[in-house]
Amino acid sequence: MNQPLAYIDPQAKIARNVVIEPFATIHKNVVIEEGTWIGPNVTIFEGARIGKNVKIYPGAVISAVPQDLKFAGEETTAIIGDNSTIRECVTINRGTVDKHRTEVGKNCLIMAYVHLGHDCIVGNNCILGNASQLAGHVVVDDYVIFGGSCAVQQFTKIGAHSYIGGGSLVRKDVPPFTKAAREPLTYAGINSIGLRRRGYTSEKINEIQEIYRYIFLKGLNNSKALDLVELELAPSKERDEIIDFIRSSDRGVMKGYTY
Repeated sequence: MNQPLAYIDPQAKIARNVVIEPFATIHKNVVIEEGTWIGPNVTIFEGARIGKNVKIYPGAVISAVPQDLKFAGEETTAIIGDNSTIRECVTINRGTVDKHRTEVGKNCLIMAYVHLGHDCIVGNNCILGNASQLAGHVVVDDYVIFGGSCAVQQFTKIGAHSYIGGGSLVRKDVPPFTKAAREPLTYAGINSIGLRRRGYTSEKINEIQEIYRYIFLKGLNNSKALDLVELELAPSKERDEIIDFIRSSDRGVMKGYTY
């Protein structure tokens, strides 16, 4: 159902049962799939690819050109996965030559006033709290939760199932399954509540906790800690995911907690 007070470029590809409210603006080279709701005063620029059953609230701006002086007008996209919710005044810039896309996965909640810079990749089932700001090239894996007003430096990576406390300044990579808080950003335990909600057993949670005891609580450097984890702890999917994440980190991971 398209309102006559909305502007929709004739070249936009919009499914029949999409609802577009008054004063929305939709440019060319936009695709919007079935069941999506576009609220009033939403602006969707060229390059947007919006999935099924997405809700976009008033004032959001999707697929604006990157805030990057190197951007030369190349054709790139901003992708929003099925069943995601984009709340009021969110801004999501499209990609550059780095990844050619900015992407929000499926079943995400992006709360009001969040900014996703160019070439950010946000996984599935993530929650970004109000006014969190992600600079360009940030990668967020599945099931990550940000508290409100977090600020994430460019090229940072956030591991799956982690939780970032509200107001955090994220300058280092955050390994999977952890909680991160304090200033400077520090290991604050594992995200046991989130893991239980997603079906992880007590035994598995204890196993993850033991891995991070080696990495963050024994006073070892990362190389020595990871070598000991491999030597002394039984192999598992989670153990290998943690080891691979830390070893592949270009900017280094957050520090362990010190008293």
